[in-house]
Amino acid sequence: MDVVLLVKAAIMGIVEGLTEFLPISSTGHLILAGDLLGLHGERDKVFEIAIQTGAILAVILVYWQKIRDTVVALPSEREAQRFALNVLVAFIPAVVLGLAFGKAIKMHLFTPGVVAMAFIVGGFIILWAEKRKHVVRIQEVEEMRWTDALKLGLVQCLALIPGTSRSGATIIGGLFLGLSRKAATDFSFYLAIPTLIGAGVYSLYKERAALAADDLPMFAVGLLFSFVSAWLCVRWLLRYISSHTFIPFAWYRIAFGIIVLVTSWTGWVQWSDAP
Repeated sequence: MDVVLLVKAAIMGIVEGLTEFLPISSTGHLILAGDLLGLHGERDKVFEIAIQTGAILAVILVYWQKIRDTVVALPSEREAQRFALNVLVAFIPAVVLGLAFGKAIKMHLFTPGVVAMAFIVGGFIILWAEKRKHVVRIQEVEEMRWTDALKLGLVQCLALIPGTSRSGATIIGGLFLGLSRKAATDFSFYLAIPTLIGAGVYSLYKERAALAADDLPMFAVGLLFSFVSAWLCVRWLLRYISSHTFIPFAWYRIAFGIIVLVTSWTGWVQWSDAP
């Protein structure tokens, strides 16, 4: 058993869990962390997607009561049916565009330079969203219409660009569309369940030839640390949004992106495929 590899897997799991549901891009952080840790192979790319399942299990645990009640009420209650339909409607655009352009995006955009620029642009968009007047017309996710869900699903597709942040796109997009901070955050979490599970299963199936039984300990450690760190992060974020804005995350994104660009241009860090 390669102890060093397991330590790297644990670090990647922590990075995934802490960044998946914050508006700072887990994919961007994983690309950069993998670069620093020397994880560049096809197996490592599958690993980065697979450990998202650990983070999703944390969301399911936190929202278990709502999920269970919805499933139980689905055959008979209109509100549960509308909620499930909204999640499905929002999920579809990512599936369509992901299948259509996923390969090209991974080939051309999964570079530290692109990630850094996406970090910076996303940071300024968050600042814009927080500075503008926020008119709330939807307080809870149950009030959403299918058209609101479709718009959020389309916004989520921006996260196909690494460094954009899936949660950031849906939460900030929700604010622009008139959702309350809580409703936007809650729906982002619910939408993450089918989106990330689907991406993980598809990636594992598609790249199954690159995996071996010896990889199981690495994946298990990554999933475990992703689950624990995501569970702590989600619980903290739900308390945080009740009285704070996302402005600190915006400045973090801008500063982080600038650091990556500066270290790339000066050669202080040899990022792979950096421009």
